[in-house]
Amino acid sequence: MTVSAGELDPRFLALRAALAPVSAHRGPHSAKAQGPPRTALEAAVTLILRATPELELLLIKRARSERDPWSGHMALPGGRRDPEDASLLHTAFRETFEETGIDLERLGAVLGRLDQLSPLNRRLPQIEITPFVVGVPPDTPARPASPEVDAALWVPLASFTHPSATRSVLIDVSGEPRSFPSFRVGDEIVWGLTYRILSQFLRHLPRE
Repeated sequence: MTVSAGELDPRFLALRAALAPVSAHRGPHSAKAQGPPRTALEAAVTLILRATPELELLLIKRARSERDPWSGHMALPGGRRDPEDASLLHTAFRETFEETGIDLERLGAVLGRLDQLSPLNRRLPQIEITPFVVGVPPDTPARPASPEVDAALWVPLASFTHPSATRSVLIDVSGEPRSFPSFRVGDEIVWGLTYRILSQFLRHLPRE
């Protein structure tokens, strides 16, 4: 989407400015992502912000599947880079459309990118994940558009910024309960990689 600065929501302009140092450090939005995929597994996810009166963030709930190491988790739209993807940004846009029906090529304004992350659990696929932050208009709908997605939820950003938003949760890991930091969204828990990505994003969120 080609959007002039004057057409962007002022909150998106402020966020783009706040993310500029990180994006510059990582290079242009598609720089590290151009050309053939690297030997290491690569993936991209999208933090989609909807310009409603109170900014909203899109989360998905992954369907339960024995083949999915993140089965049933709350997550961000995204997935692994295909060999045909010209860039990781293209991966993020393609996966978002396949999972939620949102056409970011048409509706999205790229606001920046965050630092790459990888799973800390060695039992999970060792993959480099690049998060992109994208703004969309206030009337943008989202829906489960893939069998891999159970639900698509717009969540007020304030749900993650309130002082009481972070709490500990016990997760069974290899038969042993372990404590992890998390966010609660209704009856759902956001933890693990998604929690780490959101925490990184919130550190760059402009203060009002």
